[in-house]
Formats: sequence, structure tokens, C-alpha cells
Amino acid sequence: MKKTIVLLLGLTAFISCNQGKKETAEVVNDSDKTVMKTDSEGYDLFKMRCYACHNPNAKSHQELIAPPMAAVKRRYSMSYKNKDDFVNAVTKWAMDPEEGRALMRGAVMEFKVMPKQVFKEEELRKIAGYIYDHKIEQPEWFAAHEEEMHGKMGRGMGKGMGRGMMKNN
Repeated sequence: MKKTIVLLLGLTAFISCNQGKKETAEVVNDSDKTVMKTDSEGYDLFKMRCYACHNPNAKSHQELIAPPMAAVKRRYSMSYKNKDDFVNAVTKWAMDPEEGRALMRGAVMEFKVMPKQVFKEEELRKIAGYIYDHKIEQPEWFAAHEEEMHGKMGRGMGKGMGRGMMKNN
């Protein structure tokens, strides 16, 4: 009897947790086609796989072990204007990061090359698609840091070239 009650309580908790998980759907304009997109899987993978290193809740730049994902999106969006190219580039980088192919040279100088990820390509493509389609959460200090490092035009290294050389961060 005790085992049955415990089993029922566990089953009830499992079902209610899964019912609370909602998928978000939105209309996305992709190459002149309007499509309905369900993206909770991309978001869930993004949080689970990326936030360990690219945490948007870091209190300062010094707390990071990788650049904020908002910076990654900004930089990749500059080079890859359409979604397919963006997704392919981000996926390729995450699967096999090489210093010589880095778009974010300042980040590589500061954080070193990202370790090769053991994620499935399909997961990385979902993550990259989510990043492309959505505004990415950024740390509170990020805008000021971007201004200091890249100036108003968002290009090149600004006043600093790494943690040891940055002022007031």
C-alpha cells in the first residue's frame, strides 16, 4: 500500500511538471515565407548547453569564461545575414572550433578557443536557429562593455585587449 501511494505521488508530480512546460509558438518571416515555428526545444537546448559558459546573469565581464551569447549573435549576424548561413556557421564553429577560423578574435584572445563540443549537430542547429530568431538575453553591463570595446560602430577592438587591459570592468 505504501509503495502504491509513493508511486502515485511520483507519477502525479511527473505529469503535473510536464503539463506546466509550454512550447512557445511564433510567426517568423523567413525568406518571404511566413511560417509557424515551435521553438521551446531550441530554447531549452540553448539554456542547457550554452549558459554554463555564456551566462547572461554574470555580474561582470570578469565572471565570464566565454563571451556573452548576445555578443556571439551580434558578431555572427554581421558576417552571416541569412538564417541558413548563420546556422551553418555557428554549428560548424561549435562542432570544430579552430583559432584560425574564429570570427571573434578578441574573445579568443581573452577566453581562448572554445573547447570542441560533444553535442549532436542536430541540437547545435536548433540552438543556432533559436539564437538567430530571437533577441538574446544579455548581462546588464553588456551595452557599456560593447561601447567601450567596439565603439558606436561596433567594429574592432576599442580601448582594451583583454581582461588585464580593460578599465573599470
